[in-house]
Amino acid sequence: MTRHIEFTGLHNFRDVGGYRAADGRTVRWGRLYRSDSLSKLQGTDWERFRALDVRTVIDLRYPFEIAARGRVPDGVHAYHNLSIEHRPYDQPSLGPDVETASYLAERYAEVVLDGTAEIRRVLELIAHGDNAPVVVHCASGKDRTGIVAALVLTALGVSDEDIVADFALTGLATARLVADWTSEHPQRTSWWPGYGQAPPELMRLFLRYLTTEYGSAWQYVTEVLGSEHIEAMRGHLLA
Repeated sequence: MTRHIEFTGLHNFRDVGGYRAADGRTVRWGRLYRSDSLSKLQGTDWERFRALDVRTVIDLRYPFEIAARGRVPDGVHAYHNLSIEHRPYDQPSLGPDVETASYLAERYAEVVLDGTAEIRRVLELIAHGDNAPVVVHCASGKDRTGIVAALVLTALGVSDEDIVADFALTGLATARLVADWTSEHPQRTSWWPGYGQAPPELMRLFLRYLTTEYGSAWQYVTEVLGSEHIEAMRGHLLA
């Protein structure tokens, strides 16, 4: 099966399937995707997207981002905007002395603290098999989408090692994500070398934070977000 699905305008569209869970089952292919902003879909990309038979799109961006950049075109899918991040910040304006992994791990910690209700709803939508295939996306498909993917894979019993590896795959799209930003902001300069980067250490720090604050990532998912949808999620996402 293919993890990276090629589009012209999208650079970080990936299938979350194929990872082995602790109980020996495997995450099913073609049920859950993660992506950069679907507002970039047009032309042949839109036709390729439609061929995936996506039923549900979960957009993690702020409403102001959607107003500025647009959203996925209307189609046969259900659309949900659930902004899990509550404290906006501008990555390209950060100085070159800001360390990527530690700085973003702190932002991720804020997201899981502030966005509990929205994250819980995201996982509830993913848990219902009738909603699949589901695409979860933000702007670059890295930070907010990476948090959700990590929590879903945790709920499915996927190892921390595989969660880190899945997160780091965004690094393959970094150059094109940076090029997109540069093209869209010709009057600005990004001073931060960490923009678009997805170092493995960032996800390791985030998982370590969840362990320190909540006992483990699993305990955050089950005790803070709630365990009522986990069996349904495993039922249709694992085989």
